[in-house]
Amino acid sequence: MRIVVDANVPAAEACFGELGEVIRLPGREIDATALRDADALVVRSITRVDASLLAHSSRLRFVGTCTIGTDHIDRNLLDERGIAFASAPGCNAEAVVDYVLGSLLTLGERQGWQLAERRVGIVGVGNVGGRLLRRLTAMGIDCLACDPPRAEAEGAEGFHTLDSLIDACDVICLHTPLVREGPNATHHLLDATRIAGLAPGTVLLNAGRGDCVDGQALRQRLAQGDITAVLDVWEDEPAIDTALCDLAELATPHVAGYSLDGKLRGTHQVYRALAHQFGLTGRLTLDDLLPLPSVVSLVLDGGLAPEEALRLCGLAVHDPRRDHDSLHRESRRLGMAAGFDACRANYPRRREFATLDVRLRGAGAALAPLLEGAGFRVSLG
Repeated sequence: MRIVVDANVPAAEACFGELGEVIRLPGREIDATALRDADALVVRSITRVDASLLAHSSRLRFVGTCTIGTDHIDRNLLDERGIAFASAPGCNAEAVVDYVLGSLLTLGERQGWQLAERRVGIVGVGNVGGRLLRRLTAMGIDCLACDPPRAEAEGAEGFHTLDSLIDACDVICLHTPLVREGPNATHHLLDATRIAGLAPGTVLLNAGRGDCVDGQALRQRLAQGDITAVLDVWEDEPAIDTALCDLAELATPHVAGYSLDGKLRGTHQVYRALAHQFGLTGRLTLDDLLPLPSVVSLVLDGGLAPEEALRLCGLAVHDPRRDHDSLHRESRRLGMAAGFDACRANYPRRREFATLDVRLRGAGAALAPLLEGAGFRVSLG
């Protein structure tokens, strides 16, 4: 079996190599010619799987994406051709939540506010937004949720309309999929009117899909200097709006979910699906793939304010400012599109909050509920 795999998929040889011959290519270089003799294709989000890509793929029987999102896949085309499909729902959701918490704590330190004093609105309460809601609630943060499809299916209780959420919250986190048509379309969900109506001091964080925000309108509003944006996703990736990038307080190259844990979960989920599709035995477990983290534990005594302790633990795992600085540095060196892709292709190893054991001693024990709620492993003594 011949398996074409995006070069940025980690542990590809370890997983897919036991199932067949692995051909690794950069995601933007996977084309119809490369798939001519392929039996299976494994991609990430930058490869658009459509009729042009599959023009010569008479042997292809499986497509997998090691990502949560699937809007880069023409699912109808795969169904028409009888090609099996698998994605990796939830694989990097914990990493995205880590990114959100780390970014908000960083902003609070820079701007002189406490996350505990903010009301956070979460737009899209699925794999990522649902986890963010649970963690923030466990931390004692006031949250509101907006998810029209869930409200329709489950009842309106506990959900808010987007406009009422915008009016009530001073932090707005977007975690919606990209839906271009229909009553629950999310393309430019935050359009020029809603962006203009954001209250001064609002923090807008988008780690969902770039096309859910009108980038031009956001750039114009940010130029006024009265709101703050944290942007990990963009319209027209990788050739993103340089001016918008410069105006964002934190601008990162679609790496919110780029933890090693999340990537390996995605690889492993697709590996299991591919093995099942071809009637093979997938012997590897996720634990077989995960190495020990570089920072295993921290010991905290009393003396740290709660959000200082949160920032310290978060920075021991991941500092979002590193990703911001990397995007600006590489875009100056290579140009925006090439720099954006270079940051993703050469992303350093990053683990998740849950890999850090925080040992609390003495008065530090009072921090246990907050740190556990944020997602760290906590022990006492």
